[in-house]
Amino acid sequence: MTSQLIKGKNIVKDDWVISELAKVEEIVKMQAGKVVAFKLSGEDYPTSEQVKKTIFPDTGKILLPLKVFILHQEKLKERLANGEIGIWFSTHEEIHKFTEAIVDLNNFPLIAIHVEKFADGRIFSIGSQLRNKYNFKNELRAFGDVLRDQIFFLKRSGFNSYLIRKDRDAKDAIKGLDDFSDPYQGASDILEPVWKRSKR
Repeated sequence: MTSQLIKGKNIVKDDWVISELAKVEEIVKMQAGKVVAFKLSGEDYPTSEQVKKTIFPDTGKILLPLKVFILHQEKLKERLANGEIGIWFSTHEEIHKFTEAIVDLNNFPLIAIHVEKFADGRIFSIGSQLRNKYNFKNELRAFGDVLRDQIFFLKRSGFNSYLIRKDRDAKDAIKGLDDFSDPYQGASDILEPVWKRSKR
């Protein structure tokens, strides 16, 4: 199968296995014309039941759901030190709620943010926060509902790898990295605004 992972401006092989959360029973209700999923426990998603039931490989490089890593971090210390453990979380999860449970985000060679369905700009804020507030230096990946139109702005927010949706063309998505030649504002990828970078 052709890789959908973009790093820099290249399509590369993905060495990481994404550990999916365990499935749980849902109650689905209609509210304000939208389908809203309510978990039977009433807990935030993912639930503690999901976290406890999530299984993952004993070897190899794995991307673990954030809460699953926190639950198992004592037994994962050696694998983390060997660069085999990354974490992922969804755009509705607030990273500041979990930072006290993690010694140093830079211990992870990879942090990935999952977009279930692109509907707002939370992923851009999360990327910028990880780079600028928490000084995360390693690979920052976007995955899930990731499309060409977003990729330039994801780069500006601090992302440096992108797992493009399976039904889209990763080669075409790479072109999105050059949609704008010289961005005006400063951001995570180019700190200074254009008026400070250009001599007049």
